[in-house]
Amino acid sequence: MAYDCDVLVVGGGIVGLSVAHALTRAAPGTRVTVLEKEAGPARHQTGRNSGVIHSGIYYRPGSLKARFAVRGAAEMVKFCAEYGIAHEVTGKLIVATDRAELPRLHSLVQRGRENGIPVRELGPAQIAEYEPDVRGIAAIHVGTTGICDYGAVAEHLAHASGAEVRYDAEIVHVDRRPGLGVAVRTARGDVLRGKVLVNCAGLHCDRIARMTGDEPDMRIVPFRGEYFTLARPELVRGLVYPVPDPAFPFLGVHLTRGVDGGVHVGPNAVPALAREGYDWSVVRPRELAATLAWPGSWQIARRHWRYGAGELRRSLSKEAFTEAVRRLLPGVRADDLVPAAAGVRAQAVLRDGTLVDDFLIKEGARAVHVLNAPSPAATASLPIGREVARRVLATLG
Repeated sequence: MAYDCDVLVVGGGIVGLSVAHALTRAAPGTRVTVLEKEAGPARHQTGRNSGVIHSGIYYRPGSLKARFAVRGAAEMVKFCAEYGIAHEVTGKLIVATDRAELPRLHSLVQRGRENGIPVRELGPAQIAEYEPDVRGIAAIHVGTTGICDYGAVAEHLAHASGAEVRYDAEIVHVDRRPGLGVAVRTARGDVLRGKVLVNCAGLHCDRIARMTGDEPDMRIVPFRGEYFTLARPELVRGLVYPVPDPAFPFLGVHLTRGVDGGVHVGPNAVPALAREGYDWSVVRPRELAATLAWPGSWQIARRHWRYGAGELRRSLSKEAFTEAVRRLLPGVRADDLVPAAAGVRAQAVLRDGTLVDDFLIKEGARAVHVLNAPSPAATASLPIGREVARRVLATLG
């Protein structure tokens, strides 16, 4: 059989491009083709976030997220410095505004130290030294957090990987046969054949896995994160986060000064009515029906309806969103918040309603599927790329 390439990578976000980059570095001469359905790279999760290089403080010691985020943060800073991509190591504050949050804040201190992350504990006066307009009863300063332009990182990976990157190449059919590799057909009618398929399709990864013939035992349930920008950016010097609820993979409404000098405020987390549902007007009935048909979606609603109701309220009411911001930044006003582009988190959910917390990578015959890679996947993209490449090369033999 004539192969068009050795490895077909589905998805031109930062993870798919990192896989291509890692493959060509680890095994020069490997022919890699990346297929991206959009007109350019990084159009979804990669290009629609607050641009934070996460330290790894939140993640369970020993997990893929913890190991890859800690390693990936240092590598991402080095990568950006080497190739002239806008970035800065800013550090960040995680601020407790209520005594009930103190045990969780102290747990983060311990987790950070277990993950090898430098953490400094602060009182109210020390918080003011970092952020004069932020109020809290205690905080921790995490020195290794930074910011960068992930869209520019993806652009560089696309050019530097040595892979062929095809845009406007949406996959509509996959044919996998024993001993014959994998063939895909695009919406344009092009057919490409490879020895191994790598699924880095993000919001559509479960659909691509099933198209390949592998049951992923999870579904992507999309959550939209809505952002504002701060009309008075002088109120925030760097990065300020609340103490997160450990029951959820979301970090809460936070304040992030980006590489452009503007300050992002958000996101919340509300159900999206389409996988690329960047506002309430985007409804795709077939995708919504698939989400509602998954038992895990109803389990989430049953268990966490109070949390979800609060997020919906903040989505529908700017004043409610402003109230959430005022917990950290008391001087903010509703008219300080200017609507900005939203993002959608590709959250893997198991049948029993469990929100998959760690990165999830599964292998099938002649296929490797990246099935849960929301934040901090951009931070951890270079280590994730090497891990997936290792599995692919073992399959190629």
